[in-house]
Amino acid sequence: MAVMPALFSRQDASSGENDAWAGFELWHYTPSLAAAIIFIILFVILTAYHSFLLVRRRTWFCVPFVVGGLFEIIGYIGRAIAHSDKEGVPAYTIQALGLLLAPILFAASIYMILGRIIRVVQGEEYSIIRVNWLTKIFVTGDVICFCVQAAGGGMLAVATTQAEIDRDNNIVLGGLILQILVFVVFLITAILFLLRMQRRPTAAALDGPLGERGAASGRFGRLTWKKLMIGLYASSVLITLRNVFRVIEYAMGWDGYLLTREWPLYIFDGVLMVFVLVVCIMWYHPEISKGNKKYASANRGYEAHNLEGGDGMVSGQREVDATKHGNSSTRPWS
Repeated sequence: MAVMPALFSRQDASSGENDAWAGFELWHYTPSLAAAIIFIILFVILTAYHSFLLVRRRTWFCVPFVVGGLFEIIGYIGRAIAHSDKEGVPAYTIQALGLLLAPILFAASIYMILGRIIRVVQGEEYSIIRVNWLTKIFVTGDVICFCVQAAGGGMLAVATTQAEIDRDNNIVLGGLILQILVFVVFLITAILFLLRMQRRPTAAALDGPLGERGAASGRFGRLTWKKLMIGLYASSVLITLRNVFRVIEYAMGWDGYLLTREWPLYIFDGVLMVFVLVVCIMWYHPEISKGNKKYASANRGYEAHNLEGGDGMVSGQREVDATKHGNSSTRPWS
């Protein structure tokens, strides 16, 4: 997420030749009041609905979605204020920080969702990263990326020569690229898990509460673990596209096309984040909320008492293995 150079504009900049910030302006354009209001309304509606589902379904791990939605609202309120106050640093700072931090929060919940899906379908052995470490690793990566960007932005605030500005700009750009790489690794982890599960599904993936045969019908049809994975991929790609846009925007510089016009921000940031919140409505499922370490451990103990014939196999798993592998030995559910 780009830290905009204007956020650190030097209000005390002198007109000396060595001061690269001399004559610097916060905005290249007058922020659209109508566009800001439209997105405020969209994020208020979506955040309110996420809040309702959060409380009703008790899916507390989705709290970052709600907080991220609030940050989006605050960000666009800042842009609305800036429509009539282009010189105001507080309004610019509010919109810059709000739009900067929101996707990080969305990403944090998405990282947690993958681990919960894996536990619900009891496919821990198919993850290339231990499930207990999934969230920790990727959230830590997000924090590191944010710190790199913040460090570059902090140095940019006191830069007085073009060489220093270029150096600090590259540091922030490096943080953005690193963040994209973290998301790519996450997507690879999720894709490999899906491919392995499709080749040799667990019994829970077939007959469990989110299984292909066991999922209950709801308002939007049967919500299976595969549909949840598709939603995870969609939201991840949307956030990645947004980050790529920010990289290009920052690489082009303060006088580049993307920063001198307003429409790219709404198309490649605002609209994409609206879609993320729409897609992520599906996460508020009771079984996903149960997909934590404590529940998974208790559930395995319960299932152990329901294995058939004392051979340590679940019938659903036996059927799949028999179909795909003939009469070869079957694999335990757990």
